[in-house]
Amino acid sequence: MDLDFAVRHSGRQASALTRRDVARVLLAVPSGQALVSLSDLRKELLAAGNPLSVVFWDSARAILSRIESGAATVGDVQRWLESSGTEPILLTRSYFVWPEESERGPIATEMYERMVAFLEEQVDAGEIDADALAAADQDARHAYEELQERWLTTPLPDGRVPNVVVSDEQDQELFAAWDEEEAFALSELRRVLDDLPEPPLPVHDLRSAAGRLRVTLTQQGYPGNILRACAGLEDGLLPERDEDLWLAVAAGIAAPISDLPDEEDAARFFDMEGELSHEDSILASLCAIHHADWLAVVITLARYGPGVLASPERIARFIADSEDIDVEPDDPEDLEATEMLFTAVTPLWAHLGIVDKAEVLTPLGWWGLPKALERAWSAE
Repeated sequence: MDLDFAVRHSGRQASALTRRDVARVLLAVPSGQALVSLSDLRKELLAAGNPLSVVFWDSARAILSRIESGAATVGDVQRWLESSGTEPILLTRSYFVWPEESERGPIATEMYERMVAFLEEQVDAGEIDADALAAADQDARHAYEELQERWLTTPLPDGRVPNVVVSDEQDQELFAAWDEEEAFALSELRRVLDDLPEPPLPVHDLRSAAGRLRVTLTQQGYPGNILRACAGLEDGLLPERDEDLWLAVAAGIAAPISDLPDEEDAARFFDMEGELSHEDSILASLCAIHHADWLAVVITLARYGPGVLASPERIARFIADSEDIDVEPDDPEDLEATEMLFTAVTPLWAHLGIVDKAEVLTPLGWWGLPKALERAWSAE
């Protein structure tokens, strides 16, 4: 690694290289190689009229030595890169997160480059003390964070607010990926169900379950709050037909429509020291179950029919053994995690009569689960 490599890597002339450029070059090669080349690179930059500072070079040697010895964490390296004075902070105090470089869309890429250019202007103007940042000065770090927060939340001349448009782009990409995954899962569900016999409708069981459900949905607390949120029935209006009501709620368990009534206070989900309520934990678990897991479970139960055990432990094994989805080799931790997620599901299924008190699939569950899952994935 030499100055020519640094110039090619950064796309700038030697005299224009910033601390950030050099830091990224040093991190782009093995730490041992970077350490060996550090002195020569420093001399070459000095000869090019761009010496940087003693504090920067000392900090570079220190972090590279820690990386080489295995003592540096990812956070240590990121913090050092940010101390260059022109590196956007990965996670701000307002919980804004820049996407990884390989995952940035056009808008995020544009805003990231604008941020870097803004920070370079601030360094040139003396508003950012990069030496103080490299020396881990807390006041300098606080000012650096505040400066970036203000830029992210201040409208650009064209009216766009950087943190808003980046977040919107990420949301759109996430929704598009989610829709694609859901569409594929729905097509696979329909393909498999086409080869299976149509389960008979247990009319009496459905009527009884719907009657119990109408009572539960009027009650506060668990499970009424969860089932109303899942089905999007917070307005209190319930479908008249038992079949529509039952399928709406069963579908909502697989794809929750609404949040809990007080969900506007989403900050509690970011409080690492706090604890989620019982209802929050259940809804979070339902939302964390992948399409592929639902697909594997419902297809397996549809094939086995009434009488099969559908406990969380058994469900986790269904998913691990499924030939309908691509799964990694058995991992005890994965099985345990899946089992924990479905501990939120089976009690709700019991309230709908999908499983009985012994967590065994009922005729109603055999008839309704595939229909509910299809409804969940095909609804607008």
